[in-house]
Amino acid sequence: MVKRLLYIVIFFCFVQMLHAQQEDGVVAFALPVRNSLKFNKYAINPTFSFVREQNKYLSFTNKREWVQFENAPQTYLFSYSGRFAENTGVGIGLFQQNYGVLTTFGGVINYAYNAVLDRDSNLTFGLNLGFYKSGINEANVITNFSDSSLQNIPSNMLITVNPGINYGTTFFDFGVSLNNVVAYNLKTSEILEENPEQSIQGHVMYTGYVDNRGFFDNSKFSGLVRSEFKRDQTVLSGIMMLTTSKGIWGQAGYNTLYGMSAGIGLNITSQIALEYNYEKEVGDMSTFGNSHEITLAYRFNKKYRYNYGDEDEDDIALIAPARRSRHTASKRNTSTGEKVDREAIAEAKAQARAEALAKLEAKKAARLQSIEEAKSKQTTNTQSKAEEAAKIKLEQETKAKAEEEARIKLAEETKAKAEAAARVKLAQEAKAQAEENTRIKLAEETKTKAEEAARVKLAEETKAKAEEAAKIKLAQEAKVKAEEESRIKLAAEAKAKADEEARIRAEQEAKIKQEELDAALISVPTDATSIAISSLTKLATDSKVEQDELLIKLNETVASREKDLQDLKQENDLSEQGIYTEPKPFKSVSAENAALESLKVQIDDVIKSQDIKIKELENLYNERLKNVPNAQDSINMIYLNEILILKEAQVKAKRSKETLVSELENIKIATEIERKRRIKRAAYDNEEDRYNKDRATLNQIKQFTDASTIPLKESDFDFGEEQSDNIQIVKDIRNVESGYYLVIAVHNDVAKRDEFLTKAVAAGQNNINFFYDVATNKYYIYYQKFDDIDGAKNAMQLKGNTPYNSKMSMVKIEN
Repeated sequence: MVKRLLYIVIFFCFVQMLHAQQEDGVVAFALPVRNSLKFNKYAINPTFSFVREQNKYLSFTNKREWVQFENAPQTYLFSYSGRFAENTGVGIGLFQQNYGVLTTFGGVINYAYNAVLDRDSNLTFGLNLGFYKSGINEANVITNFSDSSLQNIPSNMLITVNPGINYGTTFFDFGVSLNNVVAYNLKTSEILEENPEQSIQGHVMYTGYVDNRGFFDNSKFSGLVRSEFKRDQTVLSGIMMLTTSKGIWGQAGYNTLYGMSAGIGLNITSQIALEYNYEKEVGDMSTFGNSHEITLAYRFNKKYRYNYGDEDEDDIALIAPARRSRHTASKRNTSTGEKVDREAIAEAKAQARAEALAKLEAKKAARLQSIEEAKSKQTTNTQSKAEEAAKIKLEQETKAKAEEEARIKLAEETKAKAEAAARVKLAQEAKAQAEENTRIKLAEETKTKAEEAARVKLAEETKAKAEEAAKIKLAQEAKVKAEEESRIKLAAEAKAKADEEARIRAEQEAKIKQEELDAALISVPTDATSIAISSLTKLATDSKVEQDELLIKLNETVASREKDLQDLKQENDLSEQGIYTEPKPFKSVSAENAALESLKVQIDDVIKSQDIKIKELENLYNERLKNVPNAQDSINMIYLNEILILKEAQVKAKRSKETLVSELENIKIATEIERKRRIKRAAYDNEEDRYNKDRATLNQIKQFTDASTIPLKESDFDFGEEQSDNIQIVKDIRNVESGYYLVIAVHNDVAKRDEFLTKAVAAGQNNINFFYDVATNKYYIYYQKFDDIDGAKNAMQLKGNTPYNSKMSMVKIEN
């Protein structure tokens, strides 16, 4: 059970990291459809709605990640994307992502444009524009108490921009995309500065065909290698897909962050396809288990075969497969405004020239045949004239043919020069843009490295100071702890010794009294009442000894529970001071409680039994007193004295039992308080987490607190701990600059702190702020800070008479 709880804690910590969940409910834009080269490719790179694409698809995808956990991440994506023209690709998608109590809902618009550089060279530009809403899904919140941390998380509307570029050759594609290059929060009118999903992604893709007989004949092979360079990590991944000519495809991949994946798909009909992908975490993250992705797609019939697209036949299906060769081409799109296949144009021109030459040759042959016929019928003179005329006409036709060929050749050369000039210009522009992008990237990397170096240096210096202070504090606390343990041990030993001496003394006194009673009874007549009194007195004495032993055990239990309480309190005190202590060995609370309840039942049974014995003794004494008055028998006084001793001991036992039970109840209450204190402390993973939560709370108070319609008075404010008139010095305050702060209130309770902040804002003080001192567990509230003491003193003299600053004092921070 403990192991399973640990896994759940690790899982939700990882989900917050993985999906970039921030304290204000903002979730970064990241669609987890990374395991398919068939559908939703525009989510990988915005140019992929065009690159190597022939068709348009309508698809629905559902991805469930780490299904063995309750409320695991789940994504729904509905898309319409693909090739819409010779040079255009478009996509549009609607999505919803659920991460436990957080949810995002929105859409993404994709556009890709292609520029033809050469017959086998293409440069494609793409853009994904995402817009979505993120926040708490109250339908998934199951709680029986109000949680202020959930109420402080607002809903947010965001817009994100993801541009990309791809250069394609005959078989290879090379590209870059900028993920979440801009993420703008419409609610706060701010650009997200710390976006863990902001990255630069590069890819290399290969697409080719397999020439082989049998099942894999005319199969298409695709392979994609990607690298994502994020702020804090680099993610490498690769995926390959083999599509057979039977309408079935399979794919497999590996991602350094998400592990291995495998998938299979098939065309159910010529237009309906189904695909399934399986993802398995490996290594240290194998605990998170498996993820499943399923896609149902509808392919629209195409009217044209586009250039720079795959040649495979998607309409081969499991049901009613088509019998067409893979190289059968659809009619080309030659509508106005779209580019025409240059190779087809060249072939048409060559064919036109050949047909023109053939016609000329045919005409020439016909005319020669006419000349020959005329020569046979006419005279020699007439034949000569006809031959001369035919010769002149043939020369004219030959000249006209040569001129036509020269004109066609000149037009083709002029067109080729214009196209070459256009390609050179486009290549120069692309080169200039790439150089500019490289320069910008280099400048950003240089700036990032400098900032990172400064941050690391500051963190190391801060860590060294904290470690030194913790070492000194730990030594002091260890000494105090050792002295306290020694004192407690000596006190426990002394108490145990005193209890044992008291028990021995009681047994001795009981023995002496019993001997005295036995001696006194020697002279007593052996009547039935006297024998019954003697026997019952011995039983009551023995029961008293047993009762005392049980009370001693109860007293030891109280001491043990008190020791556990003190250990827990000390652990909490040290932890709040930043000092780690080794956890105590595990104890079964249920077993201890069961043993305690059993002991209390035994004590109650013995006390009840002893009350009955004492009552019976009193009845026997009263019965004997009737038959043998005190004046005739002095032994009655011995019996009475023994009964009084037993009754007094019984009263003390009951009082002792009630005291110990009351102490146990107080210890139980105090232990529960310390346990809640430890749980509350555990809610802060580290001091940085506490700082972020405090900042979020302050922003919420400033943003949602309205000005008070009624003037507030000084009595309306709780200023907390009384401050000295002298300057107070505090050290090692994280996330706060050194200087002089004019503090107006000091609280160690978060609720009282927030109440004061809210009233100050309502009174018109929007610059209100605070810092936290981990050494004293106090929040210092202020609204003015100065670098020099003179400026701080002047401000205190000119503070005015506002209701919230009447208790103002000066605190100096030295870091």
